[in-house]
Amino acid sequence: MPQLDLNGKSCEVDQDGFLLDPECWNEDVAKAILKHHDGPDLNEQTLAMLQFMREYYTKFHAFPILKAVCKNLHQPKDCVREQFLDPLLAWKAAGLPKPDNVFSEAVDEDHKFYRLISVQ
Repeated sequence: MPQLDLNGKSCEVDQDGFLLDPECWNEDVAKAILKHHDGPDLNEQTLAMLQFMREYYTKFHAFPILKAVCKNLHQPKDCVREQFLDPLLAWKAAGLPKPDNVFSEAVDEDHKFYRLISVQ
């Protein structure tokens, strides 16, 4: 199994880079995942999004609707897409498990919209 090694801490990831143990997550792990995938810098706003997603998933065992993340954080309605572009990168950086089913819909060549559905 691939591993993410960071500051003496080792976390197992699946073949797509999703953490296998959500308890292994911390800000350094999120930074490393974002850097590896050319994602945004981890700042106060992006960290708040990741923490909200983690808390929501822990409480409801489901992925939050992207607009709900933004609304609860008092951000513009497309804040996750604006910061991360690909919602899967946000899930991955939040240390959440890989969704079983991912559906993407393209409005045109430049705009893909992702709906993440986890079937457990």
